[in-house]
Amino acid sequence: MHNKSGPSRRKFLTTGLIAGVAGSAARAGDPTITNVQPWAQELGKGVDERGYGLPSPHEAHVLRKSVPWLTAEDTSSINFTPLHQLDGIITPNGLAFERHHSGVAEIPPADYRLMINGLVDTPMVFTLQDLMRFPRYNKVYFLECTANSGMEWRGPQLNGVQFTHGMMHNVMYTGVMLRDVLAAAGVKSEGKWLLAEGADAAGVSRSIPMEKALDDCMIAFKMNGEALRAEQGYPARLVVPGWEGNMWIKWLRRLEIGDQPWHHREETSRYTDLMANGDSRRFTWIMDAKSVITEPSPQAPILHGKGQTVITGLAWSGHGVIPRVDVTVDGGINWHQARVDGPCLDKSLHRFYFEFDWDGKPLLLQSRAHDTTGYVQPTKDALRKIRGVVSNYHNNGIQTWSVDSDGVVDNVEIS
Repeated sequence: MHNKSGPSRRKFLTTGLIAGVAGSAARAGDPTITNVQPWAQELGKGVDERGYGLPSPHEAHVLRKSVPWLTAEDTSSINFTPLHQLDGIITPNGLAFERHHSGVAEIPPADYRLMINGLVDTPMVFTLQDLMRFPRYNKVYFLECTANSGMEWRGPQLNGVQFTHGMMHNVMYTGVMLRDVLAAAGVKSEGKWLLAEGADAAGVSRSIPMEKALDDCMIAFKMNGEALRAEQGYPARLVVPGWEGNMWIKWLRRLEIGDQPWHHREETSRYTDLMANGDSRRFTWIMDAKSVITEPSPQAPILHGKGQTVITGLAWSGHGVIPRVDVTVDGGINWHQARVDGPCLDKSLHRFYFEFDWDGKPLLLQSRAHDTTGYVQPTKDALRKIRGVVSNYHNNGIQTWSVDSDGVVDNVEIS
């Protein structure tokens, strides 16, 4: 049933593609290929008729989506990236999930200011143009909300990878290194922590240790080549690679340097990892290795029936690169090394594939990520034995999809 190395190209062409076509209308002469179609008989729209480039109208269903009952107000809510409808590793800007605490702040770029104060030699205020005069860098990173998959701590809750894992995106950020901007103000030797504060009505703020701030953090003003979208922090946001998304302060307005972390009401009320005994984990910033199969999945069932089938998904780690992903189609009895394709970048999404011949029998699909530290993605039960089921955050357990003989996919768990 399984072919670890995948079928040969010749075998696939002769037994895969041709067999798939044999049961279609092509055998009797499919008019969509034998007849000249309307779109080949008339002129299409000219340049500039659509202004800002839009997807094909046939892709209008590919959208971010929210779950209305999750929060009382949409201004303090979240929507989800449609992972099951994407491929590769880059998330289009219009599909990158949103998380807001007081709605989107609309800030004119001419009015943007970033203040640096506290334990610095020279308190400073920068305009957007000031920031853009520093050396620029382009980096691809994933951003994952710490609550991604959080509801799954207590078993399957939502039947779709968009909703179980869609609080994340992966884009190329263009910006300046935070260390260069801090150097302009001169961080004093006793400055060990940085408070990053947003300009939205919620004034969201987070404490970041100086070691991280001076390592790989950025102030970004573009994503995937264009200016940040308003919902992603326009005109400028903080980028904290590999660390939980609530620290990536949007609409960044102030950086205060101190000698100890600040206490934040929202950190204690929203983002505390509770343990089974009532204790809480402190400073759980890094997003551990994780993966998920995006297709087949509940929103992307197997429609073609038996035969050549492609499994694909995403893997990532806040600790670095993913050198290996394993896939099982029988609930972990047999594991097969998947093919990781495309760029393998630090703290970025990785795309994996596994091709096999499906015989039409039920499947239990799982993926398992390995990162460069040697860490292997655990099962949900393994996590629960350590952390219980009280937490809503940092769930990187292995996800299971069941596939029935009709190709219908459901969110399940197996012991």
